[in-house]
Amino acid sequence: MRRSLFGRVWPNAVAVVLFVFFVFPVYWMATTAFKPDLDIISKTPVFIPVHGTLAHFRAAVHAAGFWTLVRNSFTVTVSAVLLSLVVALLAAFAVARMRFRGRKAFILVIMMAQMAPWEVMTISVYMIVRDQNQLDSLLPLTLFYMMMVLPFTVWTLRGFVAAVPRELEESALVDGCTRFQAFVRIVFPLLAPGLMATSLFGFITAWNEFPLVLILNKNSAQTLPLWLTQFQTNFGDDWGATMAASTLFTLPVIIVFLFLQRRAVGGLTAGAVKG
Repeated sequence: MRRSLFGRVWPNAVAVVLFVFFVFPVYWMATTAFKPDLDIISKTPVFIPVHGTLAHFRAAVHAAGFWTLVRNSFTVTVSAVLLSLVVALLAAFAVARMRFRGRKAFILVIMMAQMAPWEVMTISVYMIVRDQNQLDSLLPLTLFYMMMVLPFTVWTLRGFVAAVPRELEESALVDGCTRFQAFVRIVFPLLAPGLMATSLFGFITAWNEFPLVLILNKNSAQTLPLWLTQFQTNFGDDWGATMAASTLFTLPVIIVFLFLQRRAVGGLTAGAVKG
């Protein structure tokens, strides 16, 4: 009886500890954004701000070029995600449904590209963009963000395409559909969980990416990650404004996750084991 009770309690206790460990930094960031400056610099930690303030949020929103950076971030992120979905969907269908020479090698290259750290390519990327006179432009940033999320997108969607029975497509072909019509009408609607999962991953990756935009864009084509680094005062870092800006920066990701969470979790699980 005691062993049975212990077996039920300890996994829940570990889960609670892990939950607190991962959630506490987010909680501290959000509460610090509402704290007055005296509470922020106090040697005694203030876990629950009694006298909250919105001054830090006003300072963050009224920072120079804030709305331009918001527009740039959404433009680059959404464009990169949509482009990667279109390209990856075609590539995943080809890999899952067709047999061609070099197919296994292509899949291996996708896996290697997924594991490779993109930071090692920043110098090469900078030289390419510089030689094309595209520095301080959103176009190269969008294209390279698309390349960053493309391997994962292809790999995940491949599993979903492979999980769709071929008989459904063959029935559509017998009924008079072309190959493209069968894909659009039969296969594509069944890929919704995979599309949601890859969209979420791509959005988070492109939204949070910092090194490339730091190197490529210096002026009008910056994005929000650079905005988080500009809160300084004569006495050092403005931690209140920085935490307020970080809280605002995470809100789009949280909203997208809450909107896609059910399909995204199922998509990540199914895409990992099927095909």
